[in-house]
Amino acid sequence: MIKSPTLFPSFFVSPSKFNAQTKFTIKSFDRIRIKKIFITLTILLTSINLFAQKLERVEPMFWFVGMHNPKLQLLVHGENISKATVALTYPGVKLVKVNKVENPNYLFVDLEISSSAKSGTFPINFLLNGKKTLNYTYQLKNRDKSAGRIQGVTQKDFIYLLMPDRFSNGDKSNDVVQGLTETALNRDSMYYRHGGDIQGVINHLDYLKDLGVTTVWMTPEIENDMPHASYHGYAVTDHYKIDPRYGTNELYKKYVDAVHAKGMKVIKDIVHNHIGTGHWFYKDLPMKNWLNQWPKYTQTSYRDQTVMDPHASSADRKQMLDGWFVPSMPDLNQTNPYVQNYLTQNHIWWIEYAGIDGLRLDTYPYNDPVYMADWALKLQAEFPRLSVFGETLVNAVANQAFFTGGNTVNRGFDTHLQGITDATLKDAIYEGINGKNGWVDGVNRLYATLAHDFLYKNPNTNCIFLDNHDMSRFYSMVGEDFDKYKMGMSILLTMRGIPEMYYGTEILMKNFSNPDGLIRSDFPGGWDGDKKDKFIADGRTNKENEAFNFVKALANFRKSSNALQTGKLMQYVPQDDIYVYFRYNTEAKGTVMVVVNNTEKEKTLTTDRFAERIKGITTVKNVISGERSSIKEIKVPAKSTLVLELN
Repeated sequence: MIKSPTLFPSFFVSPSKFNAQTKFTIKSFDRIRIKKIFITLTILLTSINLFAQKLERVEPMFWFVGMHNPKLQLLVHGENISKATVALTYPGVKLVKVNKVENPNYLFVDLEISSSAKSGTFPINFLLNGKKTLNYTYQLKNRDKSAGRIQGVTQKDFIYLLMPDRFSNGDKSNDVVQGLTETALNRDSMYYRHGGDIQGVINHLDYLKDLGVTTVWMTPEIENDMPHASYHGYAVTDHYKIDPRYGTNELYKKYVDAVHAKGMKVIKDIVHNHIGTGHWFYKDLPMKNWLNQWPKYTQTSYRDQTVMDPHASSADRKQMLDGWFVPSMPDLNQTNPYVQNYLTQNHIWWIEYAGIDGLRLDTYPYNDPVYMADWALKLQAEFPRLSVFGETLVNAVANQAFFTGGNTVNRGFDTHLQGITDATLKDAIYEGINGKNGWVDGVNRLYATLAHDFLYKNPNTNCIFLDNHDMSRFYSMVGEDFDKYKMGMSILLTMRGIPEMYYGTEILMKNFSNPDGLIRSDFPGGWDGDKKDKFIADGRTNKENEAFNFVKALANFRKSSNALQTGKLMQYVPQDDIYVYFRYNTEAKGTVMVVVNNTEKEKTLTTDRFAERIKGITTVKNVISGERSSIKEIKVPAKSTLVLELN
């Protein structure tokens, strides 16, 4: 509706003057003038719409000078932004190409940043019809080369895995964030948000350090703006933003700095394979093949074998790699070069921005293999010390090893993946603790599994574990048998590889994974008003304190043991239901002997057959009790794992 008569004065006449002559004047109005008026109106409305346009996003929102790879591709999002001409001027920065795609709301802008470019800001101008309409001030920052950043994670470390929503609520003001899809907060429900956040983790770093933890791994912290049950973090809706219920990007960086200040490290959990249906670019896809599209919904088969099977059909392999994980998690098409650039740059950005030490890669077997190899090389080039391991919840050592770096004979290329989550060793440890000994059962399964380490380029880079956020808790899996609990923790903290422990294991948290929410319970004491605070000794039961102190003793011993930090593994074929292995370092003093007895009877172990490793040693020290005894014969209690230091 036109409200102002001043725009078209000839159309607006006082009623008292509206006579026959006026009517005649309107009827005989100059047609050319009418045409000009409507042209003017069209231009005016177009201009209003044009200046109402805005840049929704430019990602990465800033970048860094001095990167190994000079290429940078900006994703630019805004209504009809593809109609714009892009211009910029900054020393050392070259505009290489502006890529238009199917969706006119996107541009992909290729830049080249020379080694001579300096940190600073410059405008990127988006022009339409020769007139500047929009601009974005882009910033190039210096890389942070401070000591203690991006250190890498090795078998010297002990990883603590936690879910930020379920660990501790350090900031009540972000419990509910208006404007997000889910605003319910209900600790009585296993599926709703509980209010834990990054500040809560910062508040308990001293607890973790005292326990002997050297590395903190949180499930993904980035935004998951999904309708329900997205607290786990694996349905990302914004790759460049920390979920506001956890904090801010600035707080995340503060968290990493705080962990480093305590002498510990940080692992970030990232997802290549999929996003959440609430993702902003899912709602406005840059192009149809941004995702793996199917005529009708097709779920992955979850059959990792199809990726490595020389006899597999192309259809089976495609369903495994391109099928969606679940309906709420669309599958990204990693053969699309724009998707590749977006993901790779995002991960580089987070590492450089925050100073992260290592990455855990979610659902690794479901990703495009060729892209993942290229991704690994690009990250190694920028961060030579960065550690990376992929989640491979598969059923055999060969399957796990297939995905790791160095297996070029079978694959035809190198994945450059340093390590994997060692699920087969986890299963073998359970069999060694719970199983009845036989030719291939009980402790013999544990021995046989480790005998397959020849399939790995370096098994010491594998992450070893007993449980995590997707599986039944360890204490429940051993029937809440405290002796078996100590057996498993002793093996975990003395075995080759990088040990990871799920939050609460140190205080005997329990439950089975059906449903998953039960294994993701809140850490007692992480919320004001909790009846018990198990972050402190007075809040724990005697049994919980015994468990805590047991883990603490082993973890802190590990910090001082060259044998466990950098040593080799030598194992002996189990005899008389006793399994023995050694960790030793030929370049440093100290050897650790581990003796596993999973039977219901005490055993006496004579040590003559271990002469290769105990030559010249007469006594051993029990790491937990501190007692010294002769090495000639060792009493091994029923259902126990002895950790013995040889000097």
